[in-house]
Amino acid sequence: MASGTEIVAPSCEEESTETPSGQKREERLRKFRELHFKRNEARKLNHQEVVEEDKRLKLPSNWEAKKARLEYELMVDQRKKECAERGEDYARVKLLDVSAEDAERWERKKKKKNPDPGFSGYAEAQLRQYQRLTRQIKPDMENYERQREECGEDFHPTSNSLIHGTHVPSKESINRMVEDVEKQIEKRSKYSRRRAYNDDADIDYINERNAKFNKKAERFYGKYTAEIKQNLERGTAV
Repeated sequence: MASGTEIVAPSCEEESTETPSGQKREERLRKFRELHFKRNEARKLNHQEVVEEDKRLKLPSNWEAKKARLEYELMVDQRKKECAERGEDYARVKLLDVSAEDAERWERKKKKKNPDPGFSGYAEAQLRQYQRLTRQIKPDMENYERQREECGEDFHPTSNSLIHGTHVPSKESINRMVEDVEKQIEKRSKYSRRRAYNDDADIDYINERNAKFNKKAERFYGKYTAEIKQNLERGTAV
């Protein structure tokens, strides 16, 4: 006969978890789930990076610089509006944020920078020449005082002054001008692109344009046509 109390047998899962082998299995499954989750997360992040990189490659090469400049311009406009609302000068407010070290560094950078960007116009070239010449001038205070005494009130001329043609330059000034002109001529001779004309060279052209074309052809194909030219000159060409 069966007794009133029933004995419930432990299930396989409880046995598997309670035994050492079951615990190891659960630990491996947990690690496997973690690895699986990390793999999916890495795959998702890689896909996002690939999409972002593809977007960056499709953008212009200077997009980052343009973006930074636009953000800076927006920030400047915002600060200008704030200064205008407060009744302040933006230029003065901007200088308050510049330290003395930064100002000195920018000043040194400006001095080191080459101010000659190349030929852009005759007016700019004349201005650069004028600035170069004025930087070379060393003030002569003795000569200044002497001319001031000689000219008197006409030293600072007005519309009624008649001093045109009365100034006579000194020999030192004339020599300095001659040296400067000679330096300019020497500099132009070094940077001149026009080739010297050779009177003994064979004339195989009809104009200057054809001469340039013949020189290019000789430079690229001269070594291949040298034998043909020699045969033509000797009269033995077939």
